[in-house]
Amino acid sequence: MMTAELNVEPRAGAREWLGLAVLMLPVLLISVDNTILNFALPQISEALLPTGTQLLWIIDVYPLVLAGLLVSMGSLGDRVGRRKLLLIGAAGFGLMSILAAYSPSAEALIAARAALGLFGATLMPSTLSLLRNLFVNREQRRLAVAIWGSAFAGGGALGPIAGGFLLEHFWWGSIFLLSVPVLLPLFILLPIIVRESKDPVDTPIDLLSALLVLLTMVPFVWSIKHAADAGIDAFAVGTIICASVFGLLFVRRQLRLKHPMLDVSLFRIPAFSGAIVINLFSIIAFVGGLFFITQHLQLVLGMSPMNAGLVLVPGLAVMITAGLLVVPIARRVRPSIVIACALVFSVLCYGSIAVQGGSVSALGIALAVVALGIGVGAAETVSNDLILANAPASKAGAASGLSETAYELGSVLGVATLGTVLTASYSNHIVIPAGVPGADAAAATETLGGAMKVAEQLPAKLGDALSQAAITAFSSGASITAWLGAGLVVVAIIVSLTTLRNAK
Repeated sequence: MMTAELNVEPRAGAREWLGLAVLMLPVLLISVDNTILNFALPQISEALLPTGTQLLWIIDVYPLVLAGLLVSMGSLGDRVGRRKLLLIGAAGFGLMSILAAYSPSAEALIAARAALGLFGATLMPSTLSLLRNLFVNREQRRLAVAIWGSAFAGGGALGPIAGGFLLEHFWWGSIFLLSVPVLLPLFILLPIIVRESKDPVDTPIDLLSALLVLLTMVPFVWSIKHAADAGIDAFAVGTIICASVFGLLFVRRQLRLKHPMLDVSLFRIPAFSGAIVINLFSIIAFVGGLFFITQHLQLVLGMSPMNAGLVLVPGLAVMITAGLLVVPIARRVRPSIVIACALVFSVLCYGSIAVQGGSVSALGIALAVVALGIGVGAAETVSNDLILANAPASKAGAASGLSETAYELGSVLGVATLGTVLTASYSNHIVIPAGVPGADAAAATETLGGAMKVAEQLPAKLGDALSQAAITAFSSGASITAWLGAGLVVVAIIVSLTTLRNAK
């Protein structure tokens, strides 16, 4: 009887659940920031006139820096204190958001977004690792992870509405200022409600391992971006080799250290490694899809940012619902089956867009995003729970950082692959009408937003011809991009069925 009592996992009380609400604030912030940026792309294109490459870097540099630093910051939080690091990161994130809002050029905005990535890297691992220590009971933690994950979808639903309002009434930079009212409650409530936690073993910070992670992630993502844009050439091969060398050096160092930054032996657990891969591929498909959808609604269908955001709300609401409803299902059905069945809906989303191409209507987009939300919402909840369940509590920060690295790397690759394929197809297929000046023609060739801006400044007949040519070129890449997204989700389904067979 005594043994049974000792094995009972303690259940969380009101303080822990209130702590969860506080920890959802930075998650909500980052999700809102990502969603709003997609909707602001047309205005940014018109105001700052970035090149096609600069536009992609405005989106990519933030998750790129995050992907390179998340594991390191997760490990740093394990050592110095997760709550402390979260507060430092929140302060920096707020300051950099203000600088981003008033960026005078594309280059300045890229730099501000990079700094946001630096401080944002401290937020996500800290929230998930603090959650791991708040909820020791597996069933309660699974529900807590689902609620925590719903903040991503909640931010996605709030972002289009709040962002649409701001973009219709203020300049594009106002979207970055939303972080201020979100961060203020965090500073007040976090020290009061959430206890500090860190690895009980006091180990030094391994700067060399942190550098090796950065030198692995940055060339890897850069090679993918370059290959998607210019094809597989010497630069793409060289950077992927560089990433591989530094990655091997990182793994070798972790195996030799007494207290490694990341316990790479976790990857020998099929449930852990499989969940990481599922996170990666499902997010690639999700973020890559948003890159196309947000521009299609505004620039092809001519919808305002507010109305375009409302089209996505049902799908994002379904994502929240799916993440919560999957919790009782996951108690009775194996994770491999739950994730595979959920992701079938995401395949249907991309299939419908692939078939319709650039002619897809607003209703068709709304239904597709609903299907996508079902798949991503359920898959993310189950996979995040598996990651936490298969990592020791003392290494929750590093494991959480790895989970978030998969998420942010998926964000980078979603744009770098699907987004770059779409952008390259646009540039290759647009036919500039005769009479468009050379400088204007170059801007119109870079992005759809740039073409629409140029078209507004031309005589009516010539402007109409340019805008129609731009829409046709943009739509030409929709089908191939969607088929690529469907293929990525199919890979995630296969990984689920093969690696999670024995997971519980």
